[in-house]
This record gives sequence, C-alpha cells and structure tokens, in this order.
Amino acid sequence: MNAAALDLKTDRLANYLEQHVPGFQGPLTASKFAGGQSNPTFLIQAKSGKYVLRRKPPGTLLKSAHAVDREYRVMSALADTWVPVARVYHLCEDEQVIGSMFYLMEYIDGRVMWDPGLPELAPSQRAAIYAEMNRVLAALHSVNIDRVGLADYGKPGNYFERQIGRWTKQYRASETETIPAMEALMQWLPANLPEDDGQVALVHGDFRLDNMMFHPTEPRVLALVDWELSTLGHPFADLAYQCMQLRMDSRGVMPGLGGLDRADLGIPSETAYVREYCANRGIHSIPNWNFYLAFSFFRFAAILQGVKRRAIDGNASSERAVQLGSLVKPLADMAIELL
Repeated sequence: MNAAALDLKTDRLANYLEQHVPGFQGPLTASKFAGGQSNPTFLIQAKSGKYVLRRKPPGTLLKSAHAVDREYRVMSALADTWVPVARVYHLCEDEQVIGSMFYLMEYIDGRVMWDPGLPELAPSQRAAIYAEMNRVLAALHSVNIDRVGLADYGKPGNYFERQIGRWTKQYRASETETIPAMEALMQWLPANLPEDDGQVALVHGDFRLDNMMFHPTEPRVLALVDWELSTLGHPFADLAYQCMQLRMDSRGVMPGLGGLDRADLGIPSETAYVREYCANRGIHSIPNWNFYLAFSFFRFAAILQGVKRRAIDGNASSERAVQLGSLVKPLADMAIELL
C-alpha cells in the first residue's frame, strides 16, 4: 500500500481527540504497528499517554469488510465480562478526520507471541499458555449475549450455511485464478452441513495466539484483539479455526505446529486441546469435527484471497500480503484431505 495513503493527519487528529476523548492531550505522534492484513493499527503517543488507533484502510473495499465499528461495539460490550479486552475510548465515523473510520483504545504493555511453537519458553510455560488460550476461548463462548447487549450482533439461521455463502461470495469477488480445490469445497461444504444443534455464541472469527496480548511475565491474557470478523455464530467454528492454524506447517509463512513434536514441546495434542475445551464449556464431545476443520480451511483461504486481491490492487496494509496470498491453494488442498 502507498505509505502516504496511511499517513495520519496528526494535528487534525489531536484536535479531534482532545474534543472527544476525556483527558486526551496533544500533540501526538503516530507509528504503524507491523503485521496485520486488514485494518491498519497505530501506536499513538500523546502528552496524555499512549493509545492505540485502529482504522479502516483507505481505498475501494469489499462490502462488509474492515468493520472497525463492529470491533468497537463488541469490545465495549465485553468490558465487564470474563473475556479480557482492551478498553475502548471513542469511535469516529467521520471520514474527514483522517480519511476513514477509526477508533481509539488503550495501549496495553504486554507480549505478543507470533510463533505457536513458543520456542522462547520452557515446556511447562507452553502448557500454561495453551491452557490460558483454551480458558479464554471457552469464556468467550459462555458470554450471555442478551445480558451484554449483543443479541442482534449476528443474523439468525444456520451459521455455517450463512458463512459458506458469505465467504463464497467474498472469494468470487476477489478471485484471481481458478483453484480446483476451492471449487470442490464450494460444492462439498453446503452439501454436507451438519444438522443445526441450536448453539449460538459470540465468536471471535480470528482466534489465534498472535491475536492475544499476554502479561509480560505471566501466562495470562490481558486482551483478545482484532475483533473485525466477530459475530454471533457457532462456537465450534472458533475452536476449529485455531486447530486448523496449528495444523499448518511450522516452517510456513504463517507458522503452525505441523511437523513439530507437541508432546516434547509441552503443547497439548489436538485431541487433548479439544477435550479440555469441552471440559471448560461443560459439554461432552464435538461430532462432525472434520467438517468444522474443512470449513475453517476454506474460510481462511477465502480471507487470504481477499488479502491477495488487495495486494494486487495496491491496497493491502502489509508487505506480507503477497506471501500470505500464496497460502490460498495449500489451505484448500489441506481441506480436501479432510473430506
């Protein structure tokens, strides 16, 4: 993406925030965080302290994508629950301020761990990190959506049916070549939907290790971040999505645990991780597990196809966009192996 397109008009922004965020004082400086493919995120350093600003990218965007207003709403709703989130201060829907919608939230001084193999930690520490992730995921899926005001946060009906339809359309809108495995998945998934079991929960949509801020020294999540894809849906989608990523090659562009000895590392097996999740949720088992995994591979492939399209159009927020776009076909192939 053209760097100039992401530059923030700091004087105008400081004046705006002083008027809309209690206690905010400029002047300010802004620096973009590395990583992330969707909504550009900036460290704001002002006279009154540090903050984080998250904005929609400029340019032509896919319909319903980059929903920073949804992120703001769900993080506000979760402020007093067992799900750790950053405190949000203000949502600006006036695109004239910096060129696109944005929100301001607190800066959290914590650890982001990018490699799920956690090479810097001891086996006991790795086990504690995975147990904490499992706890946070179960807590998220246990949120009373009526009590926190999110009963209308998603559409009614079969979640997987709607998601397959949505991501098929998104994939078609950003398609750059014909991928046989994606064509096969778009036929197989809607034809093999599990019977709707009635479970409806708040789902994160991108639940993985590097979307969590951990305490600097403790195995404790301080904030689950990047809520753009959150909605009301089926809780098993989040669980399968995380397990899907952990199946990916440990040496890949987006590393997983594929090829690593999880027992030696102190990281639970997929079976053990799913069993612990069930215990945390108070449920017995998860039928149709391979369907949920295959769906997750398809959905992630469709998301990365959008990243690839934005890179081709010069509108991606990271230099890694082209590399990540190269994962579309391998992900689809891994899904086919599960059918």
